[in-house]
Amino acid sequence: MATAKVTWVEHTEYDEASVHQFYRPLLRSGLAFGASRWLATLQRKCECLAILMSSATVSPNEPTAISQEGKRSMLKLARRMTENFCAGVSASSAREWSKLDGATGSIGEDVRVMARKSVSEPGEPPGVVLSAATSVWVPIAPEKLFDFLRDEQLRAEWDILSNGGPMQEMARIAKGHQNGNSVSLLRASAMSANQSSMLILQETCTDASGSIVVYAPVDIPAMQLVMNGGDSTYVALLPSGFAILPDGPSIGSEHKTGGSLLTVAFQILVNSQPTAKLTVESVETVNNLISCTIKKIKTALQCATPEC
Repeated sequence: MATAKVTWVEHTEYDEASVHQFYRPLLRSGLAFGASRWLATLQRKCECLAILMSSATVSPNEPTAISQEGKRSMLKLARRMTENFCAGVSASSAREWSKLDGATGSIGEDVRVMARKSVSEPGEPPGVVLSAATSVWVPIAPEKLFDFLRDEQLRAEWDILSNGGPMQEMARIAKGHQNGNSVSLLRASAMSANQSSMLILQETCTDASGSIVVYAPVDIPAMQLVMNGGDSTYVALLPSGFAILPDGPSIGSEHKTGGSLLTVAFQILVNSQPTAKLTVESVETVNNLISCTIKKIKTALQCATPEC
């Protein structure tokens, strides 16, 4: 068997004064940008590619049989969803965050907001889109927090899209040997007999460096087309979700972290007219949504204490 040796050197400079104190231990340890993180990500990607290249079309654990063409189309849509989520929480010279006056949640976290106008963007509804995000520390191990957030049966404890009840997993595509790496299609409980159940596309990814849970409401006819192998390019979605990092060194060592750094982010269409102005009410709505979600998560995990 042929072997290969890869030498990978990363040089990253950053101004620690601009980094929140929550994240400084992670950066100082080298885990945020170091080789351990990249290797963990590469391993997860390789597992995903191996599964996609497999001739098997159905896994015994998948609730619904999906053809290989349907899998590829659904995974392509999920990849776009997750990339848009990451772009929505990452500041850059092209997409800068601004902290609005009064944009502070009821539990004290700083909420950063960013508005953009969507005009004729394929795969995104037209109008004014508001992105809002915040990061908090919670005294829960990253693995436990990830398992809680990705469990469709527990979604009613924090997600208003669940309509107050557990969600049903309609389809799932495994992306690795761990159950936490998958793309799922969830159905929310209908509030009345005359109401159609909402569908939620969700992608969950986890490795030794961290985890994400990303989801978006999706149109039922559009998803039926995608699952049959149709083009997913024009399926409109606005992703929300969570990013979970350990609060200190844990990769490749015996040390286990005491908590997690949880980033919560929402993208919401606040007006279907791209020329509309962003209103204070829209900012307050998404601000309250973030604060309420964090409080519900802490309550469900029994960590709603002042030090949290």
